[in-house]
Amino acid sequence: MNTNRRQFIGGIGALTASTFPMPAFAQAKPKVVAVGGGPGGTKYLAKDGGIDVTLVEPMANFTTCFHSNLYLGGFKSWKDITHSYDKIAKAYGIKHVRQTAAAINRQKKTVTLGNGTAVSYDRLVLAPGIDLKFDSVPGWSEAASLVAPHAWKAGAQTELLKRQLNALSDGATIVMIAPPNPYRCPPGPYERVSMMAHVLKAKGHTKSRIVIIDAKESFSKQGLFMEGWQKHYPGMVEWQDSRMHGGVKNVDAKSMTVKTDLGEYKAQLINVIPAQMAGKVARDAGLANATGFCPIDPENMRSATDANVSIVGDACIAGDMPKSGFSANSQAKVAAMMIRGELANGRTFPARYTNTCWSMIETDDTVKIGGAYSAKDGKIAATDTFVSKTGETAELRKQTHAENIGWYAGIVADMFT
Repeated sequence: MNTNRRQFIGGIGALTASTFPMPAFAQAKPKVVAVGGGPGGTKYLAKDGGIDVTLVEPMANFTTCFHSNLYLGGFKSWKDITHSYDKIAKAYGIKHVRQTAAAINRQKKTVTLGNGTAVSYDRLVLAPGIDLKFDSVPGWSEAASLVAPHAWKAGAQTELLKRQLNALSDGATIVMIAPPNPYRCPPGPYERVSMMAHVLKAKGHTKSRIVIIDAKESFSKQGLFMEGWQKHYPGMVEWQDSRMHGGVKNVDAKSMTVKTDLGEYKAQLINVIPAQMAGKVARDAGLANATGFCPIDPENMRSATDANVSIVGDACIAGDMPKSGFSANSQAKVAAMMIRGELANGRTFPARYTNTCWSMIETDDTVKIGGAYSAKDGKIAATDTFVSKTGETAELRKQTHAENIGWYAGIVADMFT
């Protein structure tokens, strides 16, 4: 090669390096941090590659709130509802940081961890779930929950409630205080009552009763539950709406009494499910409004306050969608699709959401409610809905129960493998 040819090739090389941008594969991957490892988790962000995904979640394993009532009723074991993050971390290259998310700096785009270190992000996905308003029930407190549990976050509280239920003698009174709207899993308290009644019935506790003191005037699947309680547990379950009892005046965990305008109840087990709000880290970041929950853009699950933050699951205001594990998972998939579209040239489609909530009333007797949803008029709006009907055949209810069990197996496989 002569000198002129060498100079020409060298000049082209210099021109290429200095004038044109480096190819995309040489650039650092965009960073997405996901806070919370529940149904609104991280796998969907990482599955196509191209994004550096960090999961901030202090627990090594996730115990599902959905189907925790079946654990209470003895239909599932603790192992059945507890799942490890290890497989998705390994398969999808997700960094699992076992720390709490202490604070978010939206200007600097960082998440401060419980140990004081900061993790930067290009996009943030928040799935912090709910916090409980311990002061929303007179006399009850976080300390009192160690005696009168809420069990509305799966974990030690769930195990405590099961131990208390299993220790009851015939003739015991259970008092449940059911929460005001909005709250996690609208049919959940009433499925829980069904599972409690199942345990009492199975032990032959014909003298025991369950009193529901409700903050609401009606509840999800009310006709179905009422029918089921009358059929399977006649005389055992008493539901009082807010007009009947006039409000909870005091819960005394020490004396195990609950006082309302209607009267005072001496209980052997008190289950208090209080009012709820978005997880603290989201509220502290200024992402919640006066309701205590976080408004979002229904087209993509972005925060209405900060386009660099997506909020999914129980913490968000999701219009017609209920707060459920199914809903959170559906929202997470939309959020992940939109983020991959922005950061990794992934394909995007108009947001579509789905939800189904199954509730077990007794062995092989399960009912459901659900729908399809899309963005309309600034909110997530129902486009189609369905609900089980009273008077259904035993065979149909058995099929619905099989759907429920199959859905659970499918969603946890999708989330954790």
